[in-house]
Order: sequence, then C-alpha cells, then structure tokens
Amino acid sequence: MAILPSIDNNTRKRELTDKQEAFLQHLVETQGDAREAAKLAGYSSHYHHVVKTLKSEILELTQEVLANSAPKAAFKLVEIMESKRPIIQANNKLAAAQTLLDRVGVGKVDRVDVNHKVNSGGIFLMPDKQPLDLEEGDYEDISN
Repeated sequence: MAILPSIDNNTRKRELTDKQEAFLQHLVETQGDAREAAKLAGYSSHYHHVVKTLKSEILELTQEVLANSAPKAAFKLVEIMESKRPIIQANNKLAAAQTLLDRVGVGKVDRVDVNHKVNSGGIFLMPDKQPLDLEEGDYEDISN
C-alpha cells in the first residue's frame, strides 16, 4: 500500500503534426534558430506563426535544455573555484553558470535573519485606559 497518493502520469499533451514535431527537432539541432528550424521542417510561411502556435512546447523544450545543462554549469563553478591558474573570461563564465543554475532552481538562497533583541531594555506594555468616574466636588474648574 502506497503512503503517498499516486501521480497521474497520463497528462494529456496535444497531438502535434509531423511538421510541428520536425520543427521542434530542428529547433534543437539549430540551437534555437527558429527561422532555420521552420525552413528545415518544410514550412513555407513565416516562422513567427509556427513559434506562436508551439509556444508551450517551445517553453517546455527550453526548460529541458536548461535542465540538461545544469550539471555542466555546476562543474564549471567548481572548476573556476578550484583553478590555480587564470581562466579566460572567468567572470562571464561564472555569471552564466550562476544564472543557468538560478533558472533551473539550484541557485543561491537569500535568507533574512530577523533579530528582535533589544539591547537598551525590554518592551513595556501598558494596560488599556479606564474611564475616570469623577463626582461633583472632586475637581476644580480652572478653565476661566
């Protein structure tokens, strides 16, 4: 018996035409050149229409490309950190690796430490104010 509920892996993906599948394949082969990918897939119309139609599939493909490159980025960070000799464009490579890792969710975590220690003393809480019940003669009118 499973403790966690099962995950439905039968998520419905829309059916793509052979041309659309070819476009996505060529998009990877051309390293993101949508114009060339559309041409290789056999599209005669403008490639912007193809990109607009396949937007969600292209975004999913982009996430896969970044996820596949994440280990390489991690190793590049370690290589730069451990290198005993100068590395050409180390700052650019470091920034690119950090950005890629941030985008796939392996980035730096910012934490805020909230410290409520007061060095000059504590906080003194006053009770709620009560109305005063004064009777005639308990006070003198000095408004004149």
